[in-house]
Amino acid sequence: MSEVPARPPARKLLVVDLEATCWERRVHRAEDMETIEIGALLVELAEPDAPPREFQAFVRPRERPELSAFCRELTGIRQADVDAAPGFERVFPRFVEWIGPLDGLRFASWGRYDRRQLETDCARHGLVYPFGDEHLNLKHWWAAKRGSKPCGLAQAVVKSGFVFSGEHHRGLDDARNIWRVVRAAAGSAVDELGHAVT
Repeated sequence: MSEVPARPPARKLLVVDLEATCWERRVHRAEDMETIEIGALLVELAEPDAPPREFQAFVRPRERPELSAFCRELTGIRQADVDAAPGFERVFPRFVEWIGPLDGLRFASWGRYDRRQLETDCARHGLVYPFGDEHLNLKHWWAAKRGSKPCGLAQAVVKSGFVFSGEHHRGLDDARNIWRVVRAAAGSAVDELGHAVT
């Protein structure tokens, strides 16, 4: 029986952070959530200290277009921001075009939520989810690297000796902070992000 050849290590890391519609605990239903902001960094793993490319876009939700007061307060995203934005069916293809060729790319986020939300939104809008099964859970990778329990991003920033930069629960600011803590934890072993398993 022949072995399946190992996938070559990724050369680029796509660090994604989404913000989505949300409500207070008593009325929140995960299946109702829709992406309202995509933030991302595209990191060249061969040059981890070079400034990564950045992407940010607001998205107008379709099913429940009015943001809850809870969501606006949590994220700082205004109703006017999403009202003026295109829908997911227009923003997501633009995001994929911004990424460029997907070969040698590794999709990564702080936890599994962002991947699941993108899969849900793609299905909702009849779009192909282009990243396959490849996903690096940076929350678990970071915790394993430090020998600690997984935690939220804000706590990881503090544990890494940093002060949170920008606004927490904003797509691009969160993606930047994710990369800061991951880059610090990786040290000289950044290349392992290209093939780490979580």
